[in-house]
Amino acid sequence: MECISKDLRKEHDAILFGLTILEHMAELVRAESGYDVDDLKGMIDFFRYFADKCHHGKEEDILFPAMEDAGIPKVNGPIGVMLNEHEVGRKLIKGMDMAITGDEVDKEEFANAADLYVELLRSHINKENNVLFPMGDRRIPVSRQKELQQEFDKFERDIMGDAKLEEVHSFIEDMEVKYLH
Repeated sequence: MECISKDLRKEHDAILFGLTILEHMAELVRAESGYDVDDLKGMIDFFRYFADKCHHGKEEDILFPAMEDAGIPKVNGPIGVMLNEHEVGRKLIKGMDMAITGDEVDKEEFANAADLYVELLRSHINKENNVLFPMGDRRIPVSRQKELQQEFDKFERDIMGDAKLEEVHSFIEDMEVKYLH
C-alpha cells in the first residue's frame, strides 16, 4: 500500500530543488550580479503558493488533524513544531518580498532572509520525511489514508488548479536552466 506521505514527499523534492535555486540566487544577489529581480519575485511566488499555500495547506488542513486523531500530539509534540516552523517560513517569505521594491533589491535583507529560509526548510523537510511522516503512515489506518489522498487531490485542485500547477513546474524548469547551468 502506498502511504499518504508519498505525494507530500514528492512535493518536498520539488521544494528542495527550488531551495537549491534560491540559494544560488542569494549568492548572486550578494555578489550584485547575474540575477533578475523578476526571477526573485517568481521564486517568492513559488514558495508562497506551491510550498506554503498548497503543500503546507494540505498538511495543516488535512494531514495534521488526521495525525492528531490518530494520537500524534500537536501541543508539545511534533505537529506543533511543524506548525511553528510553517509560521517562521511565512515570515521569511515576507522578509524576502519586503526586500524588493519595484526593481530595487535590499541585497543583504533579501539574501539573509533567503539563507534563513533555505536552512529552515531543509531542516523542516528532513524532520517531516524522517520522523513525522513515518509516524503518520504507521498510525493512520489505510482506509483513512485513502480518504486523505482524495482530500489532498481536491485541495490541490481548489488551491492551485492544473494550469497554475503546470505554470509552477514550468517556472522552476526555467529557473534551473537560467541559474543552475
